[in-house]
Amino acid sequence: MRKFLAVVKHEYRKVVLRWAFLIGTFLFPVLAAGFGLVPALIISMKGETTRVAVVDPTGQILPRLKQNLSADAVEKRAEQAANNDAALKNMTASQQDRMRKGAEQVASGFDVRSYDAAGKSPDAVRDDLIDQIKTGDIDAYLIIPPDVTAPDAVYEFRSRKGGDFVARDTLKDALNQAVRSKRLADAHISEAAVKTLSKDVNLDAKGLDVSGAVKDTDSLSIAGFVVGLMIYLTLMIYGQVIMGAVVEEKDTRIAEILFSSARPFELMFGKLVGVGLAGLTQLGIWVVTLGILIGFLSAQGGSDIFASLPSISPMMIVCFLVYFLIGFFLYASIYALVGAMVTNVQEGGQFALPATLLLVMGYMFTFAVIRDPNSPLSFSLSIAPFFAPVIMPVRILAEMPPVWQILLSMAINIVAIAGLVWLASRVYRVGMLMYGKKATIPEAWKWIRQS
Repeated sequence: MRKFLAVVKHEYRKVVLRWAFLIGTFLFPVLAAGFGLVPALIISMKGETTRVAVVDPTGQILPRLKQNLSADAVEKRAEQAANNDAALKNMTASQQDRMRKGAEQVASGFDVRSYDAAGKSPDAVRDDLIDQIKTGDIDAYLIIPPDVTAPDAVYEFRSRKGGDFVARDTLKDALNQAVRSKRLADAHISEAAVKTLSKDVNLDAKGLDVSGAVKDTDSLSIAGFVVGLMIYLTLMIYGQVIMGAVVEEKDTRIAEILFSSARPFELMFGKLVGVGLAGLTQLGIWVVTLGILIGFLSAQGGSDIFASLPSISPMMIVCFLVYFLIGFFLYASIYALVGAMVTNVQEGGQFALPATLLLVMGYMFTFAVIRDPNSPLSFSLSIAPFFAPVIMPVRILAEMPPVWQILLSMAINIVAIAGLVWLASRVYRVGMLMYGKKATIPEAWKWIRQS
C-alpha cells in the first residue's frame, strides 16, 4: 500500500506541478470569461455616427425612414422580436433596460440627410454622392427608386463602412418598414390592422418531468451539451496524458527500475489514480472559479444572466464526479494499455483511435438523449460501458432517472473497469519491457493469457 501511495503522489505531483497544467488551469477561466464578455463589450461600444444621404424622388419614404430609425421605433422592433422569441419574452427589468439603451445607441448611430436630385441625371447624382463620400462629407448614400410599389425595384445603398453589418441590417429593417407602410397606404389598408392580423402566435412551450413539474427545455439542452462536451474533452486530454507518461517511461527504460521496486499493477493503478486526482483538481478549480464569477456578477446586479440556468443539486454534482472517475478509469486503462504496446506517441495515437471514436460517438449520442431522456436508447446508452460516463450526466441534467438506473449504470461500469484494469495490467507487465518492437494484437493476447 505504501508503494502504491508513493506512485499516486509522484504521478499527481508530476502532472499538477507542470507549467502546462498551471497555465491551462488558471488561464482557461480567464479565456472563457473573455470569450463571453469581450464580444458583448465590442458590440456595446458606440461607433462613429453614419451619415447617410438619401435620394427620395417620392418624398414619402424619407420621413418614414427617419421615424423608423428613431430610438422609440428601434426599441419597439426589438420588443416585438423578443415577444416572438419564447426564450426572450419573459425579460427582467435589467434586460429591458439594456435593450432600451441598445436601441438608443443604434438610433444615435445614424444621421439621415435629404439629397436634392432635382434637375440631375441618375449618373450625375451617383457621381456627386461618391465624391462626397471621398471627401468625407457623408459616409453612405441610399437611392430610392421612383416607383417603390414595383416588385423588382432596386434600392441602391453604398457605404465606406462596408463591414458595419449592424448599421446595414438596422437600416434595411427601417427601410423595409417604411416601404411597406407606403405600399399599404397606397392600397388604403390599415397598417395597424395588418400588424395585428399577422402577429405571430405566442406558444408557451415547456417540458414536464416525471412528477409533472415544468422544466425549461432550452436551458437544459444548452447545459447538457456543455456538460457532455466538458466530460468528453477532459477524458480525452487526461487519457492522452496517461499514454504519454507510459510511453515516456518505456522509451527512457525507467520501467525496468520501477518494476524492481513495485509490482506492475501497483505502478499502473497508482498512475491512473494520481493522474485522475490531478484531473479532479483541475475540474474543482474551474468549478470554484465559476462559482466565484457567478457570485460576483450577481452582486453587481447581473443575477438575471443566470436566471435561466437549470438548478443543479448537490446530488447531481456528486453523480457528475462519480461518472467522471468512471470514465477516466475506463479510458485511461485503454490508453495505458496502448502506451505499453507501442514504441512512440505517434503509434499510440493510431492504436488509441477506437477509444477516441467511442468518446466521439458518446458525445454525438447526447443529442438524442436530450431530445428524449427516457427512451430505450437513452437508457441503454446510459448504462453501457464507455458511453455511460458521457451519457448519464447529460441524462441526469435533462431529467433525473430512477435511482435504480443510476446504481445499475454505476455497477455495470465499475465491473467493466475492474475487468479492463486487470486486462491492461497484464499487457502493461510484459509490454513495458518490450523495446524496439511493435506489439501485435496476437502478441498482446499471448501476454494476457500468460499467468
